Amino acid sequence: MSEQLLPISAQDVYDAEEAIRGAVKRTPMEKSVTLSEITGAECWLKFEIFQFTAAYKERGALNRLLSLPEGTKGVVAASAGNHAQGISYHAGRLGIPATIVMPEGTPFNKVKRTEELGARVVLTGQDFEEATKAAYELADKENLTFIHPFDDPHVMAGQGTVGLEILQDVPDLDTLVVPIGGGGLISGVATIAKHLRPNIRIVGVQTEAFPAMKEKMDGTQLAGDNISIAEGIAVNQPGERTQNVVRKLVDEIVTVPERAIEAAIITIMEIEKVVVEGAGGIGLAAVMTHPELFKGHKVGIVLSGGNIDSRMLANAIMRGMARDGRLARLRITMMDQPGALAKVTDIVARVGTNIIEMRHQREFGALSLKQTEMELVVEAKDQEHALRLVRALEDADFKVDYAKTV
Repeated sequence: MSEQLLPISAQDVYDAEEAIRGAVKRTPMEKSVTLSEITGAECWLKFEIFQFTAAYKERGALNRLLSLPEGTKGVVAASAGNHAQGISYHAGRLGIPATIVMPEGTPFNKVKRTEELGARVVLTGQDFEEATKAAYELADKENLTFIHPFDDPHVMAGQGTVGLEILQDVPDLDTLVVPIGGGGLISGVATIAKHLRPNIRIVGVQTEAFPAMKEKMDGTQLAGDNISIAEGIAVNQPGERTQNVVRKLVDEIVTVPERAIEAAIITIMEIEKVVVEGAGGIGLAAVMTHPELFKGHKVGIVLSGGNIDSRMLANAIMRGMARDGRLARLRITMMDQPGALAKVTDIVARVGTNIIEMRHQREFGALSLKQTEMELVVEAKDQEHALRLVRALEDADFKVDYAKTV
Protein backbone atom coordinates (compact mmCIF):
# COMPACT_ATOMS: atom_id res chain seq x y z
CA MET A 1 0.00 0.00 0.00
CA SER A 2 1.42 3.33 -1.01
CA GLU A 3 1.95 5.84 1.80
CA GLN A 4 1.33 8.60 -0.77
CA LEU A 5 -2.38 7.78 -0.55
CA LEU A 6 -2.42 8.81 3.12
CA PRO A 7 -2.38 12.30 4.64
CA ILE A 8 0.89 11.59 6.47
CA SER A 9 3.85 9.29 5.86
CA ALA A 10 6.37 7.52 8.05
CA GLN A 11 8.85 10.23 7.11
CA ASP A 12 6.51 12.86 8.58
CA VAL A 13 6.66 10.99 11.89
CA TYR A 14 10.46 10.80 11.75
CA ASP A 15 10.55 14.54 11.01
CA ALA A 16 8.26 15.20 13.97
CA GLU A 17 10.50 13.15 16.23
CA GLU A 18 13.45 15.32 15.22
CA ALA A 19 11.46 18.56 15.61
CA ILE A 20 10.15 17.91 19.13
CA ARG A 21 13.21 16.13 20.52
CA GLY A 22 14.32 17.63 23.82
CA ALA A 23 11.09 19.58 24.36
CA VAL A 24 8.84 16.53 24.83
CA LYS A 25 9.72 13.70 27.18
CA ARG A 26 10.58 10.25 25.87
CA THR A 27 8.30 8.29 28.17
CA PRO A 28 8.98 4.81 29.60
CA MET A 29 7.75 1.60 27.98
CA GLU A 30 7.57 -1.13 30.61
CA LYS A 31 6.19 -4.63 30.94
CA SER A 32 3.55 -5.17 33.62
CA VAL A 33 4.05 -8.62 35.10
CA THR A 34 0.86 -8.46 37.16
CA LEU A 35 -1.39 -7.20 34.36
CA SER A 36 0.07 -9.89 32.11
CA GLU A 37 -0.90 -12.53 34.65
CA ILE A 38 -4.41 -11.08 35.02
CA THR A 39 -5.16 -10.76 31.30
CA GLY A 40 -3.25 -13.65 29.77
CA ALA A 41 -1.57 -11.21 27.37
CA GLU A 42 1.99 -9.94 27.69
CA CYS A 43 1.17 -6.33 28.56
CA TRP A 44 3.61 -3.50 27.84
CA LEU A 45 2.58 -0.03 28.99
CA LYS A 46 3.55 3.27 27.36
CA PHE A 47 3.48 5.86 30.16
CA GLU A 48 2.45 9.04 28.35
CA ILE A 49 1.07 10.22 31.69
CA PHE A 50 4.66 11.25 32.52
CA GLN A 51 4.66 14.10 30.01
CA PHE A 52 4.83 17.57 31.58
CA THR A 53 1.13 18.06 30.84
CA ALA A 54 0.40 14.40 31.74
CA ALA A 55 -0.73 13.48 28.23
CA TYR A 56 0.63 12.61 24.79
CA LYS A 57 -1.20 15.56 23.21
CA GLU A 58 1.71 17.94 23.57
CA ARG A 59 3.64 15.95 20.92
CA GLY A 60 1.24 16.92 18.14
CA ALA A 61 0.62 20.37 19.57
CA LEU A 62 4.32 21.24 19.55
CA ASN A 63 4.91 19.80 16.09
CA ARG A 64 2.09 21.98 14.73
CA LEU A 65 3.28 25.10 16.56
CA LEU A 66 6.77 24.66 15.13
CA SER A 67 5.29 24.67 11.63
CA LEU A 68 3.72 28.14 12.00
CA PRO A 69 5.14 30.95 9.88
CA GLU A 70 6.89 33.87 11.55
CA GLY A 71 4.60 36.68 12.55
CA THR A 72 1.66 34.46 13.53
CA LYS A 73 -0.64 36.64 15.65
CA GLY A 74 -1.74 33.80 17.88
CA VAL A 75 -3.42 30.41 17.91
CA VAL A 76 -6.80 29.11 18.98
CA ALA A 77 -7.85 25.54 19.67
CA ALA A 78 -10.93 23.65 20.80
CA SER A 79 -10.26 20.99 23.39
CA ALA A 80 -11.72 18.99 26.26
CA GLY A 81 -8.43 19.42 28.08
CA ASN A 82 -5.24 17.65 27.04
CA HIS A 83 -4.84 19.28 23.62
CA ALA A 84 -5.52 22.56 25.40
CA GLN A 85 -2.71 22.01 27.87
CA GLY A 86 -0.30 20.88 25.18
CA ILE A 87 -0.98 24.02 23.11
CA SER A 88 -0.89 26.29 26.17
CA TYR A 89 2.38 24.94 27.52
CA HIS A 90 4.36 24.92 24.31
CA ALA A 91 2.84 28.13 22.91
CA GLY A 92 3.90 29.80 26.14
CA ARG A 93 7.43 28.44 25.78
CA LEU A 94 7.58 29.73 22.19
CA GLY A 95 6.04 33.12 22.98
CA ILE A 96 2.88 32.53 20.94
CA PRO A 97 -0.43 33.84 22.40
CA ALA A 98 -2.93 30.98 22.81
CA THR A 99 -6.70 30.90 23.24
CA ILE A 100 -8.48 27.66 24.15
CA VAL A 101 -12.22 27.09 23.66
CA MET A 102 -13.56 24.38 25.97
CA PRO A 103 -17.02 22.81 26.33
CA GLU A 104 -18.88 24.12 29.36
CA GLY A 105 -18.77 20.75 31.15
CA THR A 106 -14.97 20.41 31.06
CA PRO A 107 -13.58 19.23 34.45
CA PHE A 108 -12.36 22.07 36.62
CA ASN A 109 -8.85 20.70 36.95
CA LYS A 110 -8.33 20.88 33.18
CA VAL A 111 -9.68 24.44 32.96
CA LYS A 112 -7.53 25.62 35.86
CA ARG A 113 -4.40 23.92 34.59
CA THR A 114 -4.82 25.40 31.10
CA GLU A 115 -5.17 28.89 32.56
CA GLU A 116 -2.13 28.33 34.77
CA LEU A 117 -0.12 27.50 31.64
CA GLY A 118 -0.89 30.97 30.31
CA ALA A 119 -3.72 30.50 27.83
CA ARG A 120 -6.94 32.45 27.64
CA VAL A 121 -9.83 30.01 28.21
CA VAL A 122 -13.28 30.49 26.69
CA LEU A 123 -15.98 28.12 27.96
CA THR A 124 -18.79 27.66 25.47
CA GLY A 125 -20.86 24.88 23.91
CA GLN A 126 -22.31 21.68 25.28
CA ASP A 127 -19.82 19.38 23.57
CA PHE A 128 -16.62 19.29 21.54
CA GLU A 129 -18.41 19.96 18.24
CA GLU A 130 -20.02 23.17 19.54
CA ALA A 131 -16.72 24.30 21.06
CA THR A 132 -14.96 23.68 17.75
CA LYS A 133 -17.49 25.80 15.88
CA ALA A 134 -16.96 28.63 18.37
CA ALA A 135 -13.17 28.32 18.01
CA TYR A 136 -13.37 28.64 14.22
CA GLU A 137 -15.52 31.75 14.62
CA LEU A 138 -13.01 33.22 17.06
CA ALA A 139 -10.16 32.48 14.66
CA ASP A 140 -11.91 34.44 11.90
CA LYS A 141 -12.86 37.30 14.21
CA GLU A 142 -9.39 37.79 15.75
CA ASN A 143 -7.19 36.58 12.88
CA LEU A 144 -5.87 33.61 14.85
CA THR A 145 -4.55 30.30 13.50
CA PHE A 146 -6.84 27.40 14.38
CA ILE A 147 -5.01 24.25 15.51
CA HIS A 148 -7.18 21.18 15.18
CA PRO A 149 -6.75 18.61 17.97
CA PHE A 150 -6.60 15.63 15.62
CA ASP A 151 -7.44 16.25 11.95
CA ASP A 152 -4.18 18.03 11.09
CA PRO A 153 -1.18 16.34 9.42
CA HIS A 154 1.39 17.97 11.73
CA VAL A 155 -0.65 16.97 14.78
CA MET A 156 -1.11 13.41 13.51
CA ALA A 157 2.61 13.07 12.77
CA GLY A 158 3.51 14.40 16.21
CA GLN A 159 1.22 11.88 17.90
CA GLY A 160 2.83 9.19 15.78
CA THR A 161 6.06 9.61 17.71
CA VAL A 162 4.34 7.65 20.50
CA GLY A 163 4.24 4.61 18.22
CA LEU A 164 7.79 5.20 17.01
CA GLU A 165 9.13 5.16 20.57
CA ILE A 166 7.06 2.08 21.43
CA LEU A 167 8.55 0.01 18.61
CA GLN A 168 12.05 1.36 19.14
CA ASP A 169 11.86 0.12 22.74
CA VAL A 170 9.95 -3.15 22.17
CA PRO A 171 10.28 -4.00 18.45
CA ASP A 172 8.72 -7.48 18.65
CA LEU A 173 5.25 -6.42 19.81
CA ASP A 174 2.56 -8.05 17.68
CA THR A 175 -0.39 -5.88 18.80
CA LEU A 176 -0.91 -2.22 19.67
CA VAL A 177 -4.01 -1.05 21.55
CA VAL A 178 -4.72 2.64 21.02
CA PRO A 179 -7.57 4.91 22.23
CA ILE A 180 -9.69 6.61 19.57
CA GLY A 181 -11.57 9.87 19.87
CA GLY A 182 -11.08 11.95 16.76
CA GLY A 183 -8.37 9.59 15.51
CA GLY A 184 -5.19 11.69 15.65
CA LEU A 185 -3.23 9.38 17.93
CA ILE A 186 -4.13 6.12 16.24
CA SER A 187 -3.52 7.64 12.79
CA GLY A 188 0.02 8.66 13.67
CA VAL A 189 0.76 5.43 15.54
CA ALA A 190 -0.65 3.21 12.78
CA THR A 191 1.29 5.08 10.09
CA ILE A 192 4.67 4.51 11.68
CA ALA A 193 3.87 1.06 13.12
CA LYS A 194 2.75 -0.40 9.80
CA HIS A 195 5.85 1.09 8.18
CA LEU A 196 8.16 -0.56 10.71
CA ARG A 197 6.19 -3.81 11.09
CA PRO A 198 3.67 -4.34 8.28
CA ASN A 199 2.12 -7.34 10.05
CA ILE A 200 1.58 -5.70 13.42
CA ARG A 201 -2.06 -5.63 14.51
CA ILE A 202 -3.52 -2.21 15.36
CA VAL A 203 -6.62 -2.32 17.58
CA GLY A 204 -8.48 0.91 18.25
CA VAL A 205 -10.66 1.34 21.34
CA GLN A 206 -13.68 3.54 21.88
CA THR A 207 -16.12 3.91 24.73
CA GLU A 208 -19.64 2.66 24.01
CA ALA A 209 -20.77 6.19 24.84
CA PHE A 210 -18.89 7.72 21.87
CA PRO A 211 -18.41 5.05 19.16
CA ALA A 212 -18.23 7.50 16.23
CA MET A 213 -15.12 6.14 14.50
CA LYS A 214 -16.36 2.56 14.72
CA GLU A 215 -19.69 3.66 13.27
CA LYS A 216 -17.88 5.34 10.37
CA MET A 217 -15.72 2.29 9.67
CA ASP A 218 -18.43 -0.35 10.10
CA GLY A 219 -21.39 1.58 8.71
CA THR A 220 -23.34 0.91 11.90
CA GLN A 221 -25.43 3.00 14.29
CA LEU A 222 -24.47 2.07 17.85
CA ALA A 223 -26.36 4.92 19.53
CA GLY A 224 -23.92 5.93 22.24
CA ASP A 225 -25.46 7.95 25.06
CA ASN A 226 -22.66 10.59 25.02
CA ILE A 227 -22.08 10.28 28.79
CA SER A 228 -18.49 9.27 29.47
CA ILE A 229 -15.69 9.59 32.00
CA ALA A 230 -13.29 9.48 29.04
CA GLU A 231 -13.62 13.16 28.09
CA GLY A 232 -10.43 13.05 26.06
CA ILE A 233 -12.07 10.77 23.46
CA ALA A 234 -15.62 12.12 23.74
CA VAL A 235 -15.90 12.95 20.03
CA ASN A 236 -18.98 12.55 17.85
CA GLN A 237 -17.34 13.54 14.58
CA PRO A 238 -13.92 12.03 13.86
CA GLY A 239 -11.60 13.74 11.41
CA GLU A 240 -11.80 13.26 7.66
CA ARG A 241 -8.04 12.73 7.35
CA THR A 242 -7.95 10.42 10.35
CA GLN A 243 -10.81 8.34 8.96
CA ASN A 244 -8.76 7.82 5.81
CA VAL A 245 -5.81 6.47 7.80
CA VAL A 246 -7.94 4.33 10.13
CA ARG A 247 -9.80 2.78 7.22
CA LYS A 248 -6.54 1.74 5.56
CA LEU A 249 -4.26 0.85 8.48
CA VAL A 250 -6.29 -0.06 11.59
CA ASP A 251 -7.20 -3.73 11.81
CA GLU A 252 -10.09 -3.56 14.24
CA ILE A 253 -12.01 -1.18 16.49
CA VAL A 254 -13.62 -2.44 19.68
CA THR A 255 -15.83 -0.67 22.17
CA VAL A 256 -15.95 -1.02 25.94
CA PRO A 257 -18.60 -0.05 28.51
CA GLU A 258 -18.04 2.82 30.90
CA ARG A 259 -17.93 0.41 33.83
CA ALA A 260 -14.93 -1.34 32.25
CA ILE A 261 -13.10 1.98 31.95
CA GLU A 262 -13.74 2.69 35.63
CA ALA A 263 -12.41 -0.75 36.55
CA ALA A 264 -9.29 -0.23 34.41
CA ILE A 265 -8.52 3.11 36.07
CA ILE A 266 -8.63 1.47 39.49
CA THR A 267 -6.70 -1.62 38.35
CA ILE A 268 -3.88 0.53 36.95
CA MET A 269 -3.81 2.64 40.08
CA GLU A 270 -3.66 -0.33 42.43
CA ILE A 271 -1.17 -2.38 40.40
CA GLU A 272 1.06 0.19 38.69
CA LYS A 273 0.66 2.91 41.38
CA VAL A 274 -0.11 5.59 38.78
CA VAL A 275 -3.24 7.60 37.97
CA VAL A 276 -4.78 7.61 34.50
CA GLU A 277 -7.83 9.40 33.14
CA GLY A 278 -10.66 7.60 31.36
CA ALA A 279 -9.06 7.75 27.92
CA GLY A 280 -5.76 6.64 29.47
CA GLY A 281 -7.32 3.52 30.95
CA ILE A 282 -9.42 2.46 27.98
CA GLY A 283 -6.65 0.38 26.37
CA LEU A 284 -6.44 -1.91 29.39
CA ALA A 285 -10.25 -1.91 29.54
CA ALA A 286 -10.25 -3.36 26.02
CA VAL A 287 -7.77 -6.10 26.91
CA MET A 288 -9.83 -7.03 29.97
CA THR A 289 -13.20 -6.80 28.19
CA HIS A 290 -12.17 -8.70 25.05
CA PRO A 291 -9.61 -11.26 26.33
CA GLU A 292 -10.14 -13.53 23.32
CA LEU A 293 -8.51 -10.89 21.10
CA PHE A 294 -5.36 -10.48 23.16
CA LYS A 295 -4.61 -13.63 25.13
CA GLY A 296 -1.22 -15.03 24.17
CA HIS A 297 -0.20 -11.87 22.29
CA LYS A 298 2.55 -9.37 23.06
CA VAL A 299 0.54 -6.18 23.46
CA GLY A 300 1.52 -2.52 23.68
CA ILE A 301 -1.02 -0.37 25.56
CA VAL A 302 -0.91 3.42 25.46
CA LEU A 303 -1.65 5.09 28.81
CA SER A 304 -2.47 8.27 26.96
CA GLY A 305 -3.24 10.69 29.79
CA GLY A 306 -3.51 11.17 33.53
CA ASN A 307 -5.62 14.29 33.92
CA ILE A 308 -8.61 12.93 35.80
CA ASP A 309 -10.78 15.11 38.01
CA SER A 310 -9.99 14.32 41.66
CA ARG A 311 -13.66 14.00 42.62
CA MET A 312 -14.27 11.63 39.72
CA LEU A 313 -11.25 9.56 40.75
CA ALA A 314 -12.51 9.38 44.33
CA ASN A 315 -15.93 8.22 43.11
CA ALA A 316 -14.33 5.63 40.85
CA ILE A 317 -12.29 4.27 43.76
CA MET A 318 -15.36 3.93 45.99
CA ARG A 319 -17.48 2.37 43.23
CA GLY A 320 -14.66 -0.04 42.45
CA MET A 321 -14.49 -1.11 46.07
CA ALA A 322 -18.24 -1.67 46.06
CA ARG A 323 -18.06 -3.81 42.92
CA ASP A 324 -15.27 -5.91 44.42
CA GLY A 325 -17.25 -6.41 47.61
CA ARG A 326 -14.78 -4.39 49.67
CA LEU A 327 -17.60 -1.96 50.45
CA ALA A 328 -20.98 -3.40 51.39
CA ARG A 329 -24.27 -1.68 52.22
CA LEU A 330 -26.41 -3.54 54.75
CA ARG A 331 -29.93 -2.74 55.95
CA ILE A 332 -30.48 -4.34 59.33
CA THR A 333 -33.87 -4.70 61.04
CA MET A 334 -33.76 -4.96 64.84
CA MET A 335 -35.88 -4.51 67.95
CA ASP A 336 -35.90 -0.89 69.14
CA GLN A 337 -34.49 -1.55 72.58
CA PRO A 338 -31.34 -0.73 74.57
CA GLY A 339 -28.27 -2.74 73.61
CA ALA A 340 -29.41 -3.67 70.08
CA LEU A 341 -27.12 -1.18 68.37
CA ALA A 342 -24.18 -2.17 70.55
CA LYS A 343 -24.77 -5.81 69.67
CA VAL A 344 -24.54 -5.01 65.95
CA THR A 345 -21.33 -3.01 66.30
CA ASP A 346 -19.84 -5.78 68.46
CA ILE A 347 -20.51 -8.33 65.68
CA VAL A 348 -18.98 -5.99 63.09
CA ALA A 349 -15.83 -5.70 65.20
CA ARG A 350 -15.66 -9.42 65.88
CA VAL A 351 -15.85 -10.31 62.17
CA GLY A 352 -13.11 -7.78 61.47
CA THR A 353 -14.99 -5.41 59.17
CA ASN A 354 -15.04 -1.63 59.58
CA ILE A 355 -18.03 0.74 59.69
CA ILE A 356 -17.67 3.58 57.18
CA GLU A 357 -21.15 5.06 57.51
CA MET A 358 -24.15 4.38 59.74
CA ARG A 359 -27.73 5.62 59.67
CA HIS A 360 -30.27 4.69 62.35
CA GLN A 361 -33.81 4.95 60.92
CA ARG A 362 -36.99 5.01 63.06
CA GLU A 363 -39.32 7.38 61.23
CA PHE A 364 -39.47 5.83 57.75
CA GLY A 365 -40.27 2.32 56.58
CA ALA A 366 -43.12 -0.15 57.06
CA LEU A 367 -41.85 -1.48 60.41
CA SER A 368 -43.56 -2.20 63.70
CA LEU A 369 -43.29 0.63 66.20
CA LYS A 370 -41.18 -1.77 68.25
CA GLN A 371 -38.66 -2.16 65.47
CA THR A 372 -36.06 0.07 63.87
CA GLU A 373 -33.76 -0.04 60.86
CA MET A 374 -30.05 0.61 60.67
CA GLU A 375 -28.21 1.10 57.41
CA LEU A 376 -24.49 0.35 57.48
CA VAL A 377 -21.78 0.85 54.91
CA VAL A 378 -18.90 -1.39 55.91
CA GLU A 379 -15.41 -2.00 54.57
CA ALA A 380 -14.30 -5.61 54.15
CA LYS A 381 -11.33 -7.45 52.67
CA ASP A 382 -13.48 -8.85 49.85
CA GLN A 383 -17.01 -10.02 49.13
CA GLU A 384 -16.62 -13.26 51.09
CA HIS A 385 -15.54 -11.26 54.15
CA ALA A 386 -18.65 -9.06 53.80
CA LEU A 387 -20.84 -12.15 53.50
CA ARG A 388 -19.31 -13.52 56.71
CA LEU A 389 -20.60 -10.39 58.44
CA VAL A 390 -24.06 -10.92 56.97
CA ARG A 391 -24.14 -14.53 58.20
CA ALA A 392 -22.93 -13.52 61.67
CA LEU A 393 -25.68 -10.90 61.95
CA GLU A 394 -28.31 -13.37 60.77
CA ASP A 395 -27.05 -15.95 63.27
CA ALA A 396 -27.71 -13.33 65.94
CA ASP A 397 -31.36 -13.11 64.75
CA PHE A 398 -31.06 -9.84 62.87
CA LYS A 399 -32.79 -9.51 59.51
CA VAL A 400 -30.21 -8.32 56.96
CA ASP A 401 -30.66 -7.05 53.39
CA TYR A 402 -27.32 -7.03 51.52
CA ALA A 403 -27.22 -4.60 48.59
CA LYS A 404 -24.99 -6.16 45.93
CA THR A 405 -23.25 -4.07 43.27
CA VAL A 406 -22.86 -5.67 39.84
